[in-house]
Amino acid sequence: MIAEFGYGITFASFLVAFYSVVAAVYGATKKSPALVESARRAMLLTFPLISIGALSLIYMLVNDHYEVSFVYEVTSRSMPTYLKITAWWGGQAGSLLFWSFLLSAFASAVTLRKWDRDIEFLPWVIMVCSVTLMFFLGLVVFYENPFTRFWLVAGNVEPHMFQPALATIFTPQDGNGLNPLLRHPGMVIHPPMLYLGFVSYVIPYAFAMAALITGRTDDRWIRLTRRWSLWAWLFLSFGLVLGGRWAYDVLGWGGYWGWDPVEIAAFMPWLTGTAFLHSVMIQEKRGLLKHWNMILVILTYSLVIFGTFLTRSGVLSSVHSFANSPIGPLFMAFVSITLVASIALVIYRWPNLRGETEMKSMLSREALFLLNNLLFMSVLVICFWGVIFPLVSELFTGQKVTVGPPFYERATAPIFAALMFLMGVAPLSAWGHSTVKTLGRAMWKSALIALVVTIVLFFTYTKNYIALIGFFLIALVLFVTAQEFWRGARARQKTQGENFFTSLSRLMGRNRRRYGGYIIHISMMLMAIGILGIEIFQKETQGALAQGEELNIAEYTVQYRELASWDDAGKGVNFTRAVLDIYENGIYLGELSPRIDYYFDSQQNMTIPGNRSTFRDDLYILLVDWQPTTAMGATFKIFVNPLVNWLWIGSVLFLIGIIFAAWPDRDPAEETSRRGITRSANQPSAAD
Repeated sequence: MIAEFGYGITFASFLVAFYSVVAAVYGATKKSPALVESARRAMLLTFPLISIGALSLIYMLVNDHYEVSFVYEVTSRSMPTYLKITAWWGGQAGSLLFWSFLLSAFASAVTLRKWDRDIEFLPWVIMVCSVTLMFFLGLVVFYENPFTRFWLVAGNVEPHMFQPALATIFTPQDGNGLNPLLRHPGMVIHPPMLYLGFVSYVIPYAFAMAALITGRTDDRWIRLTRRWSLWAWLFLSFGLVLGGRWAYDVLGWGGYWGWDPVEIAAFMPWLTGTAFLHSVMIQEKRGLLKHWNMILVILTYSLVIFGTFLTRSGVLSSVHSFANSPIGPLFMAFVSITLVASIALVIYRWPNLRGETEMKSMLSREALFLLNNLLFMSVLVICFWGVIFPLVSELFTGQKVTVGPPFYERATAPIFAALMFLMGVAPLSAWGHSTVKTLGRAMWKSALIALVVTIVLFFTYTKNYIALIGFFLIALVLFVTAQEFWRGARARQKTQGENFFTSLSRLMGRNRRRYGGYIIHISMMLMAIGILGIEIFQKETQGALAQGEELNIAEYTVQYRELASWDDAGKGVNFTRAVLDIYENGIYLGELSPRIDYYFDSQQNMTIPGNRSTFRDDLYILLVDWQPTTAMGATFKIFVNPLVNWLWIGSVLFLIGIIFAAWPDRDPAEETSRRGITRSANQPSAAD
């Protein structure tokens, strides 16, 4: 009954979303406020309905209802309760319901805002959100149903939603259990963060379409969705970082990013979303790049749906993707229809999207931001081509030819270097007009210091010219950004008579967007240090060792001491752990214990590296194989990853910067009122 109830509620949510679309469009075209309000209330109703359906599924996951096929596929009795809950998004059908749940929550939140100034947007925002919600709910209801149960039909076990004739319910004793790779803490949080980022971008897209449909093509829609865009970027960035950390800790190949197709599927909307965040500032400040902003937000939405398709269709081989599914063509049809309709609207409104001013200088800030957009689009084209090339090759040759990391790295490295250089130049350029002379005067000190740092690194660390170019660009951006903080705080200090740190904190508090962006630039340079370190200087070795034997790599000596294997019946896991003694230049540092965990329910391994981290490098050891009958011999793979921890340090600062930039400013009206009350309280009354 619980499965039938959950399915019924989900189907009702689909019908309510459908009604919301019809009422919104009809109400807008017939200018009927009552119908538009009815559509709004229907949109609000989808959230509690889908929440009830989701709670029904969670109840069955937690209480071991293995007669439900989805519960059987993703849980087992040995799994703790928190993992059973997170299994909601650990399988394909549940993840689509989770997507729908988040979208209904965000769309409901948007419809609850005050619409007095923007009432003409409301029906079209509802329409776009509800159409997207209908699509995902339709997949859940008609194709990927998480409430389907097992039935015993003529001696065969078959999955059906409703009871076939002469069938009885079939309940397995235990489930398959969640894929061990998904039991890592990073994967508990990583998918929800990506979904939050994906779903959040639906809201700016909905407002953009509303602006095009109504012909209100000023920057009002951008101002209304500014924080949605920032928070979407935060969630998507956080999801990518967590995915990198998960790959580093669990996948066992010594890296954080493998240019996997599904990784790229999440990276592509991040590229367009990043370009969009930069581009909207130009429209707000100068009234330019209106066409760009519309195209970027459309691309971001389309890539969000496309990325979800790649993960769930099974058309590409990836450790992140789900199995083959019939919903792939539906995703492609939806992406194609929405993309064509959106571009048609842009073309229709093209004359209304002309800039309010002209770009007069190729070195002005708006021109450099436009170049920034072009570079991001170049990376996007490379990534998109690399992802779809296996499909194209299979279509024309019958063989699926994959594109490996070397292609992406060689093609994108010069573009990323150019983007880093722009980070150092753009903050020093002026709105409207800049020259080589003014930019040179503003940045020569930072460039000189960066050059000195690079020369020092040449004599003390590396003579690799690619690494030195990278370190020069990193130093340039760091010193230019620090110079901007210094100049702004000193100027305020002189005019306000405050101490330096008070001036700096108040300056940042009143310009959150600008200085939050600078913090993000600093964090990305710290991340770049880690990327350069592991990409250029990584060392690795592999060898089979008997007890007491050693492997040498860089300054480290790794000595194999012992190996043990045991079962934990309560957790349903077999643990095999090796113990190794670590020496650096003959000095004992301690021990590391890489292991392999074998999960009985899913019959899969998970590799846990032994890792010693410092600011200088990571010593990263994997247990590859062992032979307990031959003097406990074992095979190990060892990596030395220089500077990689700067990637994680920069990631934390990156998230802080985004939160700082997105944090709501104090309402100016409230601030004025508060100051007025304070002044009144401090003035003596007539009675005094």
